[in-house]
Amino acid sequence: MADIGKMTVLIVSSDVGRESSKGRMLEAIKRELESADVSVKAYVSSDSVKIGLRVLGNGADAMMVDWNLQDAPEIVRSMRSVDPDIGIFLMIDPESIDTVPHGILPDVSEYLWILGDTPSFIAGRVEASMRRYRKAILPPMFKRLVEFSEDYEHSWHTPGHTAGTAFLKSPVGRLFHNFFGDRLFRSDLSVSVRELGSLLGHSGPIGEAERYAAKVFGADTTFFVTNGTSASNRIVGTAMAAPGDVVIIDRNCHKSVEHAITSGRTVPVYLLPVRNRYGIMGPIPAGSMSAEAIRSAVAGNRLIGDGDAGPALATLTNSTYDGISYDAVRVTGILGETVDCIHFDEAWHGYARFNGFYAGRYAMFPDGRPPEERPTVISTQSTHKVLAALSQASMIHIKNGRRAVVPALFNESYMMHVSTSPSYAILASLDVSSKMMDSGGRSLTRDSLEEAVRFRQTMARLGDSIASGDPADWWFGMWQPETVRLPSETEERLFTEVPARTLAGEPDCWLLRPGDAWHGFGDLEEGWAMLDPAKVTVLTPGIGEDGGHSGFGIPAAIVVAFLRQRGIVCEKSGDYNMLFLFTMGVTNGKWGTLVSALSDFKRLFDADETLDDMLPDLVSAHPGRYSGMRISQLAEEMHGHMASARQTQIANEACSAIPEQAMTPADAYACLVRGEVEPVAIGDACDRIAATGIVPYPPGIPLLMPGERTGCDQGSVLGYLRALESFDGRFPGFEHESHGVSVIDGVHTIYCIKE
Repeated sequence: MADIGKMTVLIVSSDVGRESSKGRMLEAIKRELESADVSVKAYVSSDSVKIGLRVLGNGADAMMVDWNLQDAPEIVRSMRSVDPDIGIFLMIDPESIDTVPHGILPDVSEYLWILGDTPSFIAGRVEASMRRYRKAILPPMFKRLVEFSEDYEHSWHTPGHTAGTAFLKSPVGRLFHNFFGDRLFRSDLSVSVRELGSLLGHSGPIGEAERYAAKVFGADTTFFVTNGTSASNRIVGTAMAAPGDVVIIDRNCHKSVEHAITSGRTVPVYLLPVRNRYGIMGPIPAGSMSAEAIRSAVAGNRLIGDGDAGPALATLTNSTYDGISYDAVRVTGILGETVDCIHFDEAWHGYARFNGFYAGRYAMFPDGRPPEERPTVISTQSTHKVLAALSQASMIHIKNGRRAVVPALFNESYMMHVSTSPSYAILASLDVSSKMMDSGGRSLTRDSLEEAVRFRQTMARLGDSIASGDPADWWFGMWQPETVRLPSETEERLFTEVPARTLAGEPDCWLLRPGDAWHGFGDLEEGWAMLDPAKVTVLTPGIGEDGGHSGFGIPAAIVVAFLRQRGIVCEKSGDYNMLFLFTMGVTNGKWGTLVSALSDFKRLFDADETLDDMLPDLVSAHPGRYSGMRISQLAEEMHGHMASARQTQIANEACSAIPEQAMTPADAYACLVRGEVEPVAIGDACDRIAATGIVPYPPGIPLLMPGERTGCDQGSVLGYLRALESFDGRFPGFEHESHGVSVIDGVHTIYCIKE
């Protein structure tokens, strides 16, 4: 096996470092292992190894545990829960083996009597186990890539850097090569390398890796995609709906779904999600997905002819960017009455299958019904977003139902959208991610959930300790229930008083129950939707319980700018909310730093520091606007402006109805290509037809689709865009990013179809 880093063994014994026969033997074994270039981490107590496990995770290749330690069974179980494949050696006297409980026996790989064998023999057994372990855990494509990259072949094919040597011929190229390292360039290969298989043909080790991923993620067929889930969504849209077909689309969709509609020349019928007072989009109500509601929506769409067939495809976002996940079993049951293929955009939900907490709330849920009795279900997942993979790594998972997907035919759409020169590093990261979730998905997701809950509880407790009813005693709110009721109990309990591990394992605590004030989505069907604890929304003061602006407020943009100065970047933010993702890479130290930064913001805000001290980058960029200004002055001015403009409320009103569809997105795009469009100032764009999508980013949800009318009233999309233009002009440095909106000579414009 090629060298992929030094192997590591953990030794756990109270005799480590002691001048005893056992201690000297352990030292001799340690020397033997180190002479074989094995890293040895020695721990003398249960507590120290627990700390080491937290730091290393499953970064070891073997573990030697002394049975004489009181907590030896717990250590063995802990390591086995983290890594089901690692070799665990129990150091025990032969006469004591019968004291090992039956429940521990399956977790032990081998038994060592360290006083009965030579150090070299024991070290050899451990080293052999580590080599077998590494060989066994490498998934198919990554394993072959590692082997091939070590062959040092003479390359006469693309890429032109030829294993990195081209970079060495230029000073800046050498710096680039040194930064990334030799191995990256040796593994950056061409499709000409047949030993690795073909991505477009799904053959060889690449095809084997896709089949392995399908097994791991519960699919019949899986496609690896190296262009991100944006490409995955376009592949599905053009593979499953022909030009002129009707498609049912979640209005809370990513712009890539819009692109699929445009390039596929399909006719969209939108389902409208609910929205709360903070501007957070919730789920589409169950009633809107019923067969009757779908028929009514299709019949009311002026772009659909009377003779058109029923919908070919339905696309839903699950979970939403803010963490709302559907009861996928119910969704497929309801929508399946009307549509034979349901596509779940699960860009942010790829981990759900690996923890019982999310049972039934992901696309590839176990479905025992015969294929002819259920719709075909497709999931697109951004593996790089919430699992461990390189950027742009994505997967398409397909579970066949009534409308069976033939992989060879689906591959035609696939080849239209993926590159013929894919990144092998991205492909390998997809393969590795599959293996990680296969071997340790439960523990990885459990840790993420528990860390998220601990952060949530810490923030809530801080809020409880500060609260006095005086606006000056403010703190950040948390979008989560204040009380929960466990299934085994009849009384509500405070969220902060329930053990974190309980909250992280009990989905009932996170259901969006009908009429609950905290979520603000009204009377949803019981059990229809759940908040994913791993997607944490922090609220800033400014929005009252009635949905209006309160007297005191701190717009989130100010806090976001402060955190960015501290090297902390949230996933996205709204007017008075910030989203933080708790993925597998988040630790208590990382979120502790976030709590500390938020506490510092409050301390500095309450001391009314100047922006020169709190936001020096902002002042440096716009000295005439902000130099000498105090933080309270900026917050008061910005909050007052947003309140007088009703910015948050107008956004909610603009998203509470579907704009008039004057033409299909494809027809609007055709006008764009032909030059039949013109830039129009937002102030002059009343009741015009948009030529492009208007997409605030992040998260990339279309506010206005191509071919839709802008409207005129204050509560329309146009009214919201005017509010943003006014805000951006008054607060430089805090401008909103909206794809489709251009600033021409200081005026916000959008492209409209020529009249």
